[in-house]
Amino acid sequence: MKTLLLGALSVFLSATASLSAMAQTVPLAPPGPAPSVDDTQLTNETPQLWFVELASPPAADGGNPATLASERATFLSEARNARINYTVRHTYESLFHGFSVRIAPSDLGKLSRIAGVQRIYPVGKVDMSQAQPTDTPDQQTWLTLTGADYAQNQLGLNGYGIRVAVIDTGIDYTHPDLGGCFGPGCRVAKGYDLVGDAYDGTNDPVPDPDPMDCNGHGTHVSGIVGANGHGQAGHVTGVAPGVTLHMYRVFGCTGSTSEDNIVAALEMALSDGTDIVSMSLSSAYNDWAEAPTAAASDRLVRKGIVVVAAAGNQGVVSGTYTTGSPSTGKKVISVASYDNVALKLFTVSPDNQGIGYVPPTGGGPGSTPPTSGTFALAKTGTTTTPNDACSPLAGDFTGKVVLIRRGTCQFDTKAFNAQQAGAAGVVLYNNTTGYVSPPITSRIVIPVVGISAADGATLTARIAAGPTSMTWTGRLIPDLAADLVSVFSSFGPTAELDFKPDLGAPGGNILSTWPVALGSYATDGGTSMSAPHVAGAAALLLQARPHVPPSFVRDLLQNNAEPAKWNVNPALGILDNVHVQGAGLIHIDRTVLNGVSVSPGKLALGDSAAGPSTQTLTFTNSGDSAVTYDLSHVAALTTGATEFTVSEFQAPASVTFSAPTVTVPAGGSATVNVTIAPPVTPSLYTYGGYLVGSPEGGGLALRVPYMGTVDYQAVNVLGLRANGFPRLTHPNNIAPVSDGAVFNLSAGDLPTILLQLDHPTHTLSAEVFSAPTIPGGPLGKAWHWAFKLEFLSRNVSSSGVFAFAFDGTTSNGHHDFTPPPGNYVLVLTALQPLGDPDNPRSVETWQSPVFTIVRPGS
Repeated sequence: MKTLLLGALSVFLSATASLSAMAQTVPLAPPGPAPSVDDTQLTNETPQLWFVELASPPAADGGNPATLASERATFLSEARNARINYTVRHTYESLFHGFSVRIAPSDLGKLSRIAGVQRIYPVGKVDMSQAQPTDTPDQQTWLTLTGADYAQNQLGLNGYGIRVAVIDTGIDYTHPDLGGCFGPGCRVAKGYDLVGDAYDGTNDPVPDPDPMDCNGHGTHVSGIVGANGHGQAGHVTGVAPGVTLHMYRVFGCTGSTSEDNIVAALEMALSDGTDIVSMSLSSAYNDWAEAPTAAASDRLVRKGIVVVAAAGNQGVVSGTYTTGSPSTGKKVISVASYDNVALKLFTVSPDNQGIGYVPPTGGGPGSTPPTSGTFALAKTGTTTTPNDACSPLAGDFTGKVVLIRRGTCQFDTKAFNAQQAGAAGVVLYNNTTGYVSPPITSRIVIPVVGISAADGATLTARIAAGPTSMTWTGRLIPDLAADLVSVFSSFGPTAELDFKPDLGAPGGNILSTWPVALGSYATDGGTSMSAPHVAGAAALLLQARPHVPPSFVRDLLQNNAEPAKWNVNPALGILDNVHVQGAGLIHIDRTVLNGVSVSPGKLALGDSAAGPSTQTLTFTNSGDSAVTYDLSHVAALTTGATEFTVSEFQAPASVTFSAPTVTVPAGGSATVNVTIAPPVTPSLYTYGGYLVGSPEGGGLALRVPYMGTVDYQAVNVLGLRANGFPRLTHPNNIAPVSDGAVFNLSAGDLPTILLQLDHPTHTLSAEVFSAPTIPGGPLGKAWHWAFKLEFLSRNVSSSGVFAFAFDGTTSNGHHDFTPPPGNYVLVLTALQPLGDPDNPRSVETWQSPVFTIVRPGS
């Protein structure tokens, strides 16, 4: 993969990195070489599930129900006539018109050619983590970070009368903090299980009407929205404890789900009359607004419903452009995560120094960190050669807690190897900034915790100096990363350079409700926890201002959010990237109290290659006194627009206002123009900052974040050319073929293109041509498209590949053609996300070797 670096000034979230010498624009170095990927490491990420969008708009956009039903019937008939082997999973009408289907990749071309099919989209996979039961259920510092406690206690807000639909793993409605029952008159008034307990993402759903949670995640999320522990010790109070909850379950007890279940749940939420939809889920890397989950969510907002979704947890290890759908919807509130204010604590001897930690996600009985007990502390490997515990441990670790470094293999593997060596516990220290909540499986039955890289280095030195012991405690300490963006929170922007994420809320190390049978309370971390916080905040805002349009809720929250400093080194005072934190940490109390707003709430400047952009800001005052604002600008960090890594540096934009101040009359509005000139650097990058209105004489400030990308057409779509990609292969084979390969179409031996996408592509197509009559000569007759796919996401990993086949039939979009036996080539074309097909910089192509197709017996 292409990686943009900064030479000596490059930072990959190093805790010791300094930007003090970077007051001026720092140019990026040329891209490094593509990584070497061995064929044995390749992972086939080709989708098996696809959305089929039919021609007419869905009912939410004015589609006639009779016409929609007729088009669906026609599709089913045509699919049978085409002898396509497929299974319908969901049928849609209100927010999306069409189906989701399971289909063999070899039939994809046939599917796309059926009359009436407008477009097909891959159905993304959505993973879910599991939290850890906790023993400190009265620890709720996260309410104070956003002023939710003030809104409840001083402003008298609780969300009463607002209906919040949660789409998740279900809910334990028997939990006393969640009302104790399900159905009319209960706190959890409506809901449905769309998949069944046995569903794990690899099988087909078996729905039932009971949304009971057997996983825990949905109960945790629901508690953040609206648990009502009535202020009792040992109970949880959510952001909006007076709301009515709906739950639409799209996960089984274990495993993952897929986006087609989510669209079905969104249609149910619309039918059941919700006010707010909260989704603590994300299809990573699917960063198109056109993705069906995002498009359906946008239609919900147009129908008067606030939609909130998690940005994702791909963080720095997966690079930019990782914010996932449905949060990529243009009208959806995409939520980043900030760390909570407190950590649990264990102490180490001989001086009783406290070490903060976070619990794991998942785990079996015994993996919950205890609150007492002293153990010898040991480490793997030597001081100079750490053993990452990715293989069985050598040495005596019986009865000891083992310190292990993150890296090389999965956390669960490390913990299991320590457990097999007789360890009494595992302390995993990070290899980058921040804390990590280690995901482990049920086979781990000893306590496992995550600590910071700095504390890991301290303990490593302690153990090397002599015998060291550790003691588990139930105490809490301040988290030095509090109010900073969580290191796992995903980066934007979207593939089309929309501004994502939009804003943030507490998501790191959050305590909430948990199924009663599994412990009643749990601590978990992720944008899964920050999204419901924003949903609860929206409920308080709608209660305070019932006439606020749902589409304006995001603007108000953004106006009053506060951006955080760089989470690598906050002491430098530099603001973190706009495209990782959005407008900043929300403050619901300020949002309710502030009588002045500014729109738009954010500025997505798109590709700034053409130069400066002038935008108009409109200030609106609902109060009874005029307010004058001094206007200013604060730059945030800039990043190289890379995949799988993040390069950060200072390159501030130049910002000028049409006037230094703006006065907003009581009950009126005023406008001001702002011109933003992008920084000048020699390569692809994304920049941003904040436009600030500070009221003269004091009061609540207003902010508008902005973001732009320079020279987006420089992005590469087709990846890993150094490793021979794309390549032509036989089905279920990764070995490339050379000129002269023969494919027997009648036997299902289809010419297959194996490729990797470095970046999302607007259109990926393969055209069939008769082979040149002489080697190297011009291409022969054009036979049109073998396949044409739109709005594809990039591969999840540097070893992931897609495989798309030519089934022997082509199409020009209106008619099908059957090339006769003979010699052919395929020309693959990838169009960049905002590319112009007539601009050579926007288009990447690859030509296959010459191959022969035969059709014996056909």
